[in-house]
Amino acid sequence: MAFFQFASAQKNLLARDENNKYIYYQIVDRPGVSADSLGKQAAGFIKSFFSTSKDIISNDTILSAKGYFETYSVLAFAKHESGKITFTFSFESRANKYRFWLTDFVFTPYERNRYGQFVPVIGRDIALEQSDIKIDKKELEGYLDQTGSYCQDLGARLKLYVVQDHQSKKGAATEQIKKITTQNW
Repeated sequence: MAFFQFASAQKNLLARDENNKYIYYQIVDRPGVSADSLGKQAAGFIKSFFSTSKDIISNDTILSAKGYFETYSVLAFAKHESGKITFTFSFESRANKYRFWLTDFVFTPYERNRYGQFVPVIGRDIALEQSDIKIDKKELEGYLDQTGSYCQDLGARLKLYVVQDHQSKKGAATEQIKKITTQNW
């Protein structure tokens, strides 16, 4: 029973925006940190986390990147890849706070090729908001749960990256001030 409550909680992490698309959205307060510093930390996170992505867009206020993660079948006894979900990650910072969101979720199903590997089906991209008519209900709930948990994990990694990067700069500054003299011992 506890597992079911956890799984349904993951699906509830996704909401719908004004365009009726699924979105994972968070605002995080970081008192005492400038917008430029937060932007640089986010750029570092995007470069390290989305290193394979060629669609990194940066303008004055918003950083965004495209990424994907693989989903696994929830109906089969043997766990295997059932597809991948691509998304857009966006980040915006202001003084003392930042916000990030993941949206534009598109599911691409996998099929087994003649070599026994699962590969994407070309031309069958399905937006998650329209997938209720093209994907079985139980499978869709599983994909939404996996999407919610992935978004939550990505948000936790971003928060940790911003905090660690900011603290390491403070620690490095205090270490540079320390001087050791070898003449007096």
